[in-house]
Amino acid sequence: MQPYGKIAVIAALVALSGCQAASKTGGTSATVDPESDRCGASEYQQYLGKPLSAIDGLRFEHPVRAIPHNSAVTMDFNLNRLNFMGDVQGNITRVYCG
Repeated sequence: MQPYGKIAVIAALVALSGCQAASKTGGTSATVDPESDRCGASEYQQYLGKPLSAIDGLRFEHPVRAIPHNSAVTMDFNLNRLNFMGDVQGNITRVYCG
């Protein structure tokens, strides 16, 4: 490969890597499928890591359940229900619809 060819390849790679980095910095929020987020779980992701008691004073538009670690829960699937899953220490590890 001639020196000009090598320079052209390197310039193309640099240009492509610049485009790739620009597309990743577009925003921090991920695209949410409205059908799978009927209960609005995406709005409560800031509660991850907080104690389950942090949601005690909140008002919700949909049915809600706080699920402590190793708790028995019904297996019925309700996309309109908001679930807060707790860990051994009582902190919220997952917020989801179902």
